[in-house]
Amino acid sequence: MKRVSFAGIVGLKLSSGGLSSAEVSKRIQVYGKNEILGVQDNRWLSMLKETIRDPMIWFLFFIGTVYFFLQQYREAITLVVAILPLVLMDAFLHWRTQSSTAVLKSQLNKKVEVIRDSQAQLIDTREIVPGDLVYLRMGDYLPADGYWEKTKSLQVDESILTGEAFPLQKNNLPVEELVVNENLELLAPETNLAFAGTRVLTGEGQVRVLLTGLKTCYGDIVHSITKAPHEQTPLQQSISSLVKVLIYVALIFCICLAVIRRIQGDSWLEALMSALTLAVAAIPEEFPVVYSFFLGVGVYRMAKRGALVRRAVAVENIGRVSQICSDKTGTLTLGQLQLTHFDCQKMVSEKALLEVGLGASQKNSFDPLDQALHFEAKKKNIIQVESIQRFPFTEDRKKETAILEIDGEFRAYCKGAPETVFFLCSLTKDEIAEWQQKVSVWAKSGHKVIAFAQKKLTAFSQSEVSEPNSGFELSGLMAFEDPPRPEAKGAINYCLEHNIKVMMLTGDHPETAQAIALEIGLASKENLNVISAETVFADFQEKDYFERIDLLRSVHVVARCTPQQKLQIVKALKKAGELVAVTGDGVNDAPALKSADIGIAMGQRGSQSAKEVSAIILSDDNFRTIVEAIKEGKQLFFNLKQSFFYLLLFHIPFVLTASFLPLFGYPIVYLPVHIVFLELIIHPSAILSFQSLTFTKNNQYLKSGQFFSFQQTLTVLITGVLVTILMSYIYISELNSSGDIVAARTKIIFSLLLWSSLLIAGLSRLKTLSARVIIIMTLLIFLLVNQLKVIAIVLDLKSN
Repeated sequence: MKRVSFAGIVGLKLSSGGLSSAEVSKRIQVYGKNEILGVQDNRWLSMLKETIRDPMIWFLFFIGTVYFFLQQYREAITLVVAILPLVLMDAFLHWRTQSSTAVLKSQLNKKVEVIRDSQAQLIDTREIVPGDLVYLRMGDYLPADGYWEKTKSLQVDESILTGEAFPLQKNNLPVEELVVNENLELLAPETNLAFAGTRVLTGEGQVRVLLTGLKTCYGDIVHSITKAPHEQTPLQQSISSLVKVLIYVALIFCICLAVIRRIQGDSWLEALMSALTLAVAAIPEEFPVVYSFFLGVGVYRMAKRGALVRRAVAVENIGRVSQICSDKTGTLTLGQLQLTHFDCQKMVSEKALLEVGLGASQKNSFDPLDQALHFEAKKKNIIQVESIQRFPFTEDRKKETAILEIDGEFRAYCKGAPETVFFLCSLTKDEIAEWQQKVSVWAKSGHKVIAFAQKKLTAFSQSEVSEPNSGFELSGLMAFEDPPRPEAKGAINYCLEHNIKVMMLTGDHPETAQAIALEIGLASKENLNVISAETVFADFQEKDYFERIDLLRSVHVVARCTPQQKLQIVKALKKAGELVAVTGDGVNDAPALKSADIGIAMGQRGSQSAKEVSAIILSDDNFRTIVEAIKEGKQLFFNLKQSFFYLLLFHIPFVLTASFLPLFGYPIVYLPVHIVFLELIIHPSAILSFQSLTFTKNNQYLKSGQFFSFQQTLTVLITGVLVTILMSYIYISELNSSGDIVAARTKIIFSLLLWSSLLIAGLSRLKTLSARVIIIMTLLIFLLVNQLKVIAIVLDLKSN
């Protein structure tokens, strides 16, 4: 039994004529419109609020404004240019996040037929209210939750909510059979209930609406999506923390420098200029800029491999994934039924059996089983004969029969559940038992088994025809399955080799899920742990079970898993320290996709809502592409680390010489033009020199998100201090020997350029063309400044 609130129509007179116009107006006031998303905040205003929270933008803007009022326009323009990429990247990411749920509305029909004032009317789905009577045909999407008052050969695809590949037969629920408990909940089998977002495959029916908008199951899923936050990656958090700390340190040094320079006899304007110059050198705007550029390159590379990245930070996160939670239908499997096995009665060929199956099937059907039969028949050039009379499948009959005229004879072709079809045929008990044994073997391996039979009709009258219920001859059995993707086994094997755990979350039966799990190599038969959410979670309070991470970590498959349970499993794994990727293609996957560290949607078969809440979309629906994305993520992490090594090892001596030498009474080391000159070299060097490095090791630190180890951090600090001492010596010795401040500045700047080239050579090992070109260009710039007096004058340096 599944419970749906009946409160919306309590006291309402239910009639076949539907609601009156007056009643509809009242109900719109009470229940609102049938919309899954409420009124949204102004997108641009919200995006602006998020963007201006970045402290780096405010700090650069403040410094640039001061330079502008001091009529230092060149420096002011330079800082504005530095701000621009930060603002654009922030704005773009916030815009993509806000738009991620906007298209969820498209899953519902725009227009739908309802009965109101005893007349059929075509209305906008937003105008539906509880109590409405909605008429639906083959191919229609359900606009609201309710129960079926009338049905005719009705089958519904609910895989978008449940994940189950097979369609469900729906039956009508007469008014006199309505049962409501004390909480005003309708008690009815799931075969009587209708859910928004699902689709009618065959037949037609009328739904009495009980719930609309966010009250529906579909709306509840969307609501959980919009509430799930997008968290920063560990590296983003580290960069944000680093930027904030360095800004505070820069402010303290700037204030100290301004005060000391004033005490040393400088004017307040000169002291302020000294402080601002230090601030521009000290603020670490390169780190977020370089990070953004590296992510952009990662997005491009992953797109070439078939992984379309919607949120650039996913490129970083994917390399540290330690747990993949995957939907089965359409993700690990093809998401479509295929005919895999024949078992023909004696004297019946496979072609003859297929002709019976095709004859009993509907033409242009949305039923996956009918589509599989048509596909197989097309491969074998079998043409379907038009039926004269058809008796569609119903849940109570569990069979479908068609009357056809073939070679001047009338025949009845029947297909259906084996236990039904067997008893239509002239079979002994032993023969039935033998056939049932075959059915059992296939069913346990995850197959859907259908029996087929035929009967020659001696007399036929189209006006008085009735469905034959005996005298059939069994033609045989066919087994259908939703087969695994061919590439899934190799992809999962890679994950297991690299300590990435894979958990299948599906709404299917445990035996079906187990068969697929074994076939794709999720675990060996002895070690495979399959649980059913219906039974296991019932033995615990769900909250307690999810907090027992030791139980979850040993699980390979969770069958009969609801969307809410998927979401809770993802949250529990994240809480336990796992970096979780979730793959899926249906609306039922959307909450977990949004909550995961990495949401990965299928591009070809995926629902629009799944795509829009995901960080990555696989354009080829190839599970193997996930492995390529993980490799690219690890490569990005390594290359970005080398780039940050370069920035830190260069900036430590750069900033320390700019701050400490003036504090000890020496002239300002770098003028604003010098800082701009150096930054114009450092930025492209950090961005371009390390992007093409090749890295194949399986870094264990990727999982924890630790960017630099303690030993690496200590090495950077010690090296930076030693180089600072060397640069200070070069500056002071030149100043003492010649007394020429321009010559001293020229020497320390050229020494920093040489140090930059050595860093690039050491960190890249000269393995990339871009690194070699950057070094050559840096040395060429050095020679140009040294030899051309015009350039030296512009840069306030000394030439030979």
